[in-house]
Amino acid sequence: MLLGTQRVNDRGHLEIGGCDTVELAKTFGTPLYVVDEQLIRDNCRRYKAAFAERYPGESEVSYAGKAFLIQAMARLIEEEGLSLDVASAGELYTATSAGFPAKDLLFHGNNKSEEEILLGLSEGVGRFVVDNFFELRTLNRLAGTLGRRQPILLRVTPGIDPHTHRRIRTGQEDSKFGVNVTDGSAAEAIAEALEMPNIELLGVHCHVGSQLLDSKSHEDAIEVVVELLAQTRERHGVTLPELNIGGGLGVRYLEEHKPPTYEEFADIVCGQLTRALKRHDLPFPRLLQEPGRSLVAEAGTTLYTLGPIKKVNLAEDPGFRYYVSVDGGMSDNPRPQLYDAVYSAMVANRAGQPRDRVVTVAGKHCETDILIWNVNIGDTDIGDILAVQTTGAYNQAMASNYNRFRRPPVVFVRNGQADLVYERETLDDLVRQDRLPARLQKA
Repeated sequence: MLLGTQRVNDRGHLEIGGCDTVELAKTFGTPLYVVDEQLIRDNCRRYKAAFAERYPGESEVSYAGKAFLIQAMARLIEEEGLSLDVASAGELYTATSAGFPAKDLLFHGNNKSEEEILLGLSEGVGRFVVDNFFELRTLNRLAGTLGRRQPILLRVTPGIDPHTHRRIRTGQEDSKFGVNVTDGSAAEAIAEALEMPNIELLGVHCHVGSQLLDSKSHEDAIEVVVELLAQTRERHGVTLPELNIGGGLGVRYLEEHKPPTYEEFADIVCGQLTRALKRHDLPFPRLLQEPGRSLVAEAGTTLYTLGPIKKVNLAEDPGFRYYVSVDGGMSDNPRPQLYDAVYSAMVANRAGQPRDRVVTVAGKHCETDILIWNVNIGDTDIGDILAVQTTGAYNQAMASNYNRFRRPPVVFVRNGQADLVYERETLDDLVRQDRLPARLQKA
């Protein structure tokens, strides 16, 4: 499974963006996040074009920064003409410090602090995505103190179960996110927002879940939210001009994963939305979306150096298991431990070899820390470079210092050029925030 610009070069090595991954490992060390810049740019353009060509109204694509956000990524997203959604003061600051225009930001979060709200207001964030009544009232009050009328989208929970892993479901009624449509809370919040002097309600937002390999959940959610828009017009005489259907489109972690293409997804979503709007005699709202994983996941590859290889005898077939250790693990990729995420991999310096040997890839942390169970990668030896694919989303973003590991660097590769865009943390970085009180200091 070769993704984006990946290919096997004449040395038998995995190459990404015209760069030999074995040479990247020598230059920058491992673990190393390698990002296929051209693939991200191509994905942004294809996603935008898919909806621009199929949706009769205006459409806007907003990258979900929580998937992967550093300053270089913010600049790339701006260059490709996408807006950007952020979910914390840190993500907001990363974007604005890179020069990303605040007017093109959507500010998410189910428990924004007053400090975060004031930061968003002072920076001039284009839209707040308001999650609950408390935030709605707090935002109205704080916007008033600054003499602003803040545009918002109201996040609603459509009551749709997306049938994905329980830890990445967000659209069902039993969710921490949004105001519930079924019990009338969403209609109540809309009514309250329309009466607020410092709030400009532009529309509603919903997001049903992540890593969705079909469009059924989006189709069902569209029916619910369009009904809510029609109800709003009937009750208040107001036609809300925007509808945000979130993100969630899945990607290929394994070869057998077959998510819809952007074009197939756009066909289904635009068709379903058009039918629902016509049924309620509603005009086409500005359609917003927030893809994250589907733009960046397959563009990411993590390189590791292989360490000890251990054979363990088992009672069950096939009677043994090979544990192959790598020099990273759950600190650079916690997803397998968080929600049983699966991955494919190859030996980068033997990329053309038959994958006729099954191993289990183990991390080096003081936990079970298994990155991949039972993956076919072929022959391995200590010092080989392992390339784990589809690590562009929620890997660097979730990286930690567990066991006081240093977060790995990130390189963008494109047209044979490798640019370091995030430096490996140093040992000094690990203790930079430590403080020893006088009573614990050595004389």
